[in-house]
Amino acid sequence: MPEYMLAGLLAGLIVIVAWLAWRMRRLEQDLPEVLVGEVGAALAGQHRAMLGDLHDGLARQADRLAEHARADRDLLQRGLAGASGQLAASIEAMTRSVDRRLETLSGHVNERLDEGFRKTNETFTNVMARLATIDEAQKKIDGLTTNVVSLQELLGDKRARGAFGEVQLEALVRNMLPPDSYEFQHTLPNNARVDCALRLPEPTGLVGVDSKFPLENYHRMVGQGVSDIDRKLAQTAFRTDVRRHVDAIASKYIIPDVTSDGAVMFVPAEAVFAEIHAHHPEVVAYAQGRRVWIVSPTTLMAVLNTARAVLKDVETRKQVHVIKDALGKLAKDFARFDERMNALARHIEQASKDVQDVQVSSRKISAHFQKIESAQLDQGGSDELVPVMVASVRRAEGGAG
Repeated sequence: MPEYMLAGLLAGLIVIVAWLAWRMRRLEQDLPEVLVGEVGAALAGQHRAMLGDLHDGLARQADRLAEHARADRDLLQRGLAGASGQLAASIEAMTRSVDRRLETLSGHVNERLDEGFRKTNETFTNVMARLATIDEAQKKIDGLTTNVVSLQELLGDKRARGAFGEVQLEALVRNMLPPDSYEFQHTLPNNARVDCALRLPEPTGLVGVDSKFPLENYHRMVGQGVSDIDRKLAQTAFRTDVRRHVDAIASKYIIPDVTSDGAVMFVPAEAVFAEIHAHHPEVVAYAQGRRVWIVSPTTLMAVLNTARAVLKDVETRKQVHVIKDALGKLAKDFARFDERMNALARHIEQASKDVQDVQVSSRKISAHFQKIESAQLDQGGSDELVPVMVASVRRAEGGAG
């Protein structure tokens, strides 16, 4: 900044010197030549003096400017040194603050990372546990699939299917009826062996239950990937199978004067039962015409429950005379109880009356004692009191007897 000021001052002095030179030339042109010598000599002297003064002033000014420049430079250097120190201190403080912030932020980041790792590990553990559960469920599903395939293989064979129906029928009958009301594999007089014979009271009598059922054409009818023509052919064959089975049951298990006038065809598969009743009503009507009742496990439970109620009613009827005797004895005991209750009520009523008479006598005796204490005893009153006391005592003795 001082160098710029010095340059400005020098430029101003140069301008002043140039202006004075120009002014001198104008004066030399305007004055007469007579005065040129004298004025010029005077002006030249003044000009030299002025130049000398100006040179001295410029020298002093240059010295002062140089000194000020050195002082300003020192001051500037000291200011720069101080600013550098403050800047260094600020940078150092800022560095420490940034370091602390970075350490804090690093701690939070580490905590968040640790928590994230922990949650990730927990999630991974849960996922592994659920995968293990899914694996177990998959194993069970595979086992169930194997069992279903085995069941399909079982139901695919006619003999095995009959055994399966017999087992299911036996379980239902044993759970619903008493042991003396049924018999499995019963042989009829025509040498036909029925899977289960229900011994029901008259007029129903002996009812045969068959547990075999046709299934081959049913599988072809409901199978996937079967054309409409093959499906219709399978439906026709299925209806024919059911009719043929109904005829066999009616001919073997319905014997006049031996069995009931009807028999039961047990279908262990609810799907087959639903198919027959939903889409083949003519087969159901045909079976009813032949007195053959088609049942499923659910409907057979209702039939057996009804049979159990009938058996219970018959047993109750057999025990009617025992119940009547017990009721007669109970009626006699109740009549005797009623008589004794009435006698007890009469005794209680007489005792209550006697208690009231005794209370009256007690009040009279208390009144006479009060009169005696007050010396107002009346002879007539005493004579009247004695018979009353005697009568009360006698009534009390009679009630006690």
